[in-house]
Amino acid sequence: MFDLVVRGTAVLPDGPVENSWIGVRDGKIAAIGTGDAPAATETFEAGDDLIIPGVVDGQTHACSYGGLPGIRSTTRSAIAGGVTTIVDMPYDNPAPLNSLERLNDKIAAIEEHAHANVALYGTVLPGQTTEDIQPLIEGGVVAFKISTFESSPTRFPRIASDQILAVFNALSDTVIPLGVHNEDQEIVRAYIAAAKAANRDGIEAHSESRPPAAELAATAQFLELGAAAGAHAHIVHLTTPRGFHLVDNYLADGFRATGELCVHYLWFDPERDGAALGARMKVNPPIRPGQIDALWDEVLSGRVAFVSSDHSSWPVDNKFTPSIFDAGAGVPGLETLLPAFYTAADNRGLDAAAVTVEQLCERPAKFFGLWPEKGAIRLGADADLAILSRKAQVWDSSRANDELHWSPFDGRAFSVTVTRTYLGGSLAWDGLSIINQPGSGRYVRRGNSHWFE
Repeated sequence: MFDLVVRGTAVLPDGPVENSWIGVRDGKIAAIGTGDAPAATETFEAGDDLIIPGVVDGQTHACSYGGLPGIRSTTRSAIAGGVTTIVDMPYDNPAPLNSLERLNDKIAAIEEHAHANVALYGTVLPGQTTEDIQPLIEGGVVAFKISTFESSPTRFPRIASDQILAVFNALSDTVIPLGVHNEDQEIVRAYIAAAKAANRDGIEAHSESRPPAAELAATAQFLELGAAAGAHAHIVHLTTPRGFHLVDNYLADGFRATGELCVHYLWFDPERDGAALGARMKVNPPIRPGQIDALWDEVLSGRVAFVSSDHSSWPVDNKFTPSIFDAGAGVPGLETLLPAFYTAADNRGLDAAAVTVEQLCERPAKFFGLWPEKGAIRLGADADLAILSRKAQVWDSSRANDELHWSPFDGRAFSVTVTRTYLGGSLAWDGLSIINQPGSGRYVRRGNSHWFE
C-alpha cells in the first residue's frame, strides 16, 4: 500500500513514458510502473500531463531585500512554479552568509519560513581568512560565491585577486565549487562614466556600459586562478558563447571549470524588448543583443552546466529611476523558470520535456551534490514532483505567489502550466493555491555527488 500514486506521462531518466504510475511511500519514490496502478491512500490522475522531477533552481536571491524572512515569499513562488529546491545565494540583507553563526541563523529561518527545500551558498568578505570555509562546508553549504565587482561594500563586495586565489587553495582538495559574479570593475565603472557623460541613460546603454570584454576578462582571470589552485571554478552567469568556450578550453586542459546560464538570456533581447521593458529587463551581466540563438547552441552542445532563474527579490519600485544606471539589477523568476524554459525549447522544435528535465533538474542536482535524491524520477529518490500540463497560458504576475507581483515575462505566452507540485510526496501546490505551510521545506545539505565524478 502506497501513500500516494501519481499517474500520467512520467519523464524518466531514459525519457517520457506514457501511462506511467509513481508510487510514493514515506516521502520517497518506492515504485515506478506502467499500466494498472496499485492501491494507495491517495491517487492522482494526471491524464496526458507530464510528471517531472521537482526543479532544482541553482541560483536564487531570496534574502537580498527582505532579509531572512524573504525565504517565505520566495519559496511560495518556487512551489507554485514547480521548483521544489532552491539554491540560495549568500548575499543576504543586511549581511552575507560568511560564517557558521550566519549559516545557523539562515537554517533557522528556513525551518520557520520555507515552503520549498533550500540549499545554500556561502561566501567570504574582503580580508576574511579562509578559516571559516571548512566549518561552512561541514555545515552543509553546497558551494561558495564571490564577486569581482562591488555592488555593495558590505552585502555584495568585491574580492581581490589574491584573496580569490587563497579561497581556491582552501577548496582545492574538496569538490566544492567557487562561483563568481564575473565583471571587471575598472572597465565597467569607466564605461558607465562615459555613458553618463554622453547623456545615454536608457536600457540600450546598459549592455554597452558593461561590455562583453568586462565579463570575459573577469571570467578568464577567475578560471586561471582556479586552474592554478586545482579547484573547481564556476561562472554563475555567462551571456555570450565566447564565455562558454573559455570554460570549455579549461575543461579540455584537464581543469575543473563550469559555466551557468540564466533563462532570461534565452528569452529577451534589448534591441527587440528594451523599448517596452526598460529597466524591467535589467540584469547584471546584461542581456546582450542578438545572442539567443547562439546561446541555445551552447545549451545543446553540452557546454552549459545548467540553467537557472537568478531570481531576485527586489520590488518593482527599485526599477523606477530616471537613469538605467540607478535602477536595481535583477528580476523575479521562480514561477516563470520552468514554463519559460520549456516553452522556449518547445518553440525551437526540441524535445522540450527531455531538455527541461536535464537542464533544470538533473544537472543542477548533480552539480550541487543533491543527486540522486533530487533531480530525477527514480527509485529511492525524494518524491519531489511537478505536474506540467500542456495547457497554454499568458503570464500575469499580478497572480504570482510572491510579494513582488511584477515580471519581465508579463504578457508572454507559455505553452505549459504547472498544475501541481509535490514536496516529499505531499501536495504543496494544487494549481490554484499553496497547500503546504511555512516550515514544510527543509535545509538540504550537500551530499556526496559532484559534477566531475
